[in-house]
Order: sequence, then C-alpha cells, then structure tokens
Amino acid sequence: MEMSTTHLIVERLTRAIVEHRLLPGAKLAEQKLADHFGVSRTLIRQALFQLSQNRLVVLEPARGAFVAAPSVEESRQIFAVRRMLEAEMTRAFVRQVTPAKIKKLRDHVRQEQRAVDKADVSERTELLGDFHTLMAELMGNQVLAQILGELISRSALITLMYQSDSAATHSHEEHTEIVKALADQDEELAVRLMDEHLSHVEANLVFDKKPWRNDLSLALSNLST
Repeated sequence: MEMSTTHLIVERLTRAIVEHRLLPGAKLAEQKLADHFGVSRTLIRQALFQLSQNRLVVLEPARGAFVAAPSVEESRQIFAVRRMLEAEMTRAFVRQVTPAKIKKLRDHVRQEQRAVDKADVSERTELLGDFHTLMAELMGNQVLAQILGELISRSALITLMYQSDSAATHSHEEHTEIVKALADQDEELAVRLMDEHLSHVEANLVFDKKPWRNDLSLALSNLST
C-alpha cells in the first residue's frame, strides 16, 4: 500500500512537471505536499527521492526539494542522446511496421491536432511527447519506452525553460510526415525526418531565456488526487 501511494504521488508530480504546471525552480515544500495528498512527510520524501533519481527534482541539503532546471550543456546532451536513440528506434520500427501500428500512430496524431487547434497547452505538451514513447510501446519494447519516457520528461523541462514562442504546430506537422514515411516503409526518409524533427526542437531553444518560477499551491490546485 505504501509503495503504491508513493508511486501515485510520483506519477501526479511528474505529470504536473511535464505539463508545465510545476515550473523549473519551483520549491516543493514537504508539508504542503503531505497536506495535499493526505499522507505523511515520510511518503513525500520517498516520492521526491524517486523524482530526483529521474532528474526531475533536485534535493538540496538544508534547503529542500526543487523542480530541476537543466543547464544549457545538459539540455544539449539530452537532445544528442535522443537523436541517437530515436534514430535506431525508427529503423527498428520500419522493419516491423504493421497497418495496426500505423493506425494507432495516426489516431495519436489526430489527437495532437485537436489539442493544437484548441490551444490546450497541457494536453498538447503531453501528446507531443507521448508520440515518441508510443512508437517504443508499439514495438513491444518496454525498456526502451521507459528510458525514452524519462528523457522526454526531462525534455519537457528544457522546452519550458528555453523554447521560443510555441513550435507545437510545427512539431505536430513533422510527426505527421514521420508517420507517412513509416507507413511507406521508407527507412531512410523516416530516420532523416526524425533526426530533423529533434534538431528543429533543439534549434528553437533560446538559451538566454530566464527560467520561470511558480507557486506550489497554484500548481497543486490543478492536480488530481
């Protein structure tokens, strides 16, 4: 029971960070979190420790826990790793593509379009990231999906801190082109489009942008328990 409660807290806070409701640099006060979730501070500490292992939270002695604020160098390294990892994932996906897998990707891209049209920032952010982990899940590779999920969670922080005015529409259009290449089983084109897509996301980052800060109470007011 204790483990499942900790997992739930980790899941809720991760979603709040990825959806940009808890912003880089935000202080995560243990007592506020304990009151919100109706649990002991011990469980909150366990959850914050797990989040620190995923590099989403920084634990500072005598100061407490804060949402991570990745450096410029770390940001570049994360995107470099994603390009390497996702190029090989795309190659493997083409070699085992099926109509059912393409249908799921197309359904997902349609959801992205609806979120973009509604200007729903939280849903849009989540869906644009989920496109990449969905590819891994459709391949049946849960280890890859987990690793990629962690990288994409960290990428969400980076785009929040450094991205210029939303490139969401462009990302959605690139996803559409990637799915078309996958459906055509054009391995070379699909890999090139994926690499260009991730390069475009990184190119849209403005590294002299000031990190945002946020109030924990405001973020928690939007968090489901």
